[in-house]
Amino acid sequence: MIIGPESTGKSTLCRQLAEHFQTFWVPEYAREYLIEHGTDYTYDDLLVIAKGQVALEEECVKKLNRQLAIGNKQTIPSRHSPLTTHYSLVFVDTDMYVMKVWSEFVFGKCHPWILRRILERKYDFYLLCNIDLPWVKDELREYPELAKRQQLYLMYKDILINQTVPWSEISGGYEQRLKQAIEVVNKFLNQ
Repeated sequence: MIIGPESTGKSTLCRQLAEHFQTFWVPEYAREYLIEHGTDYTYDDLLVIAKGQVALEEECVKKLNRQLAIGNKQTIPSRHSPLTTHYSLVFVDTDMYVMKVWSEFVFGKCHPWILRRILERKYDFYLLCNIDLPWVKDELREYPELAKRQQLYLMYKDILINQTVPWSEISGGYEQRLKQAIEVVNKFLNQ
């Protein structure tokens, strides 16, 4: 699972890791939704976006299960052993923690459905993207101010510190982030 404030390289890192480990990744549903419906979103839109994100994850898991059922198992290279097989490795760009932070930051509250999904959905590991990349403007991004980006980053970090799933911070330029993330994932896979 890859989380962090906007413009911290989450989607790029997710795609690169899936490519490196020859597996699937789940894109951020919010981008698709906001491009189609516009950026003047409401509190209720965030619930629709959260449900869309969960649906994308479920679709990816079904796709993986179909491949496993037909015997097309993924082999994932590891730096600690020649080949390590991991059948359920999927990288996810954004989860319900992101929806919680977004909802609370913008609207001061979070829908109970999102909070229930946080309790129900389990992930094995989190990568938290730091805000040390330059902010890149696009049609969907809202917070170029460093103070707001720092505030959001600290909200994510606080969440990760106060939950039980292992996590690691990823920082530096794009190449450094990818290298760090590959090392962290390999270490996690070879525990």
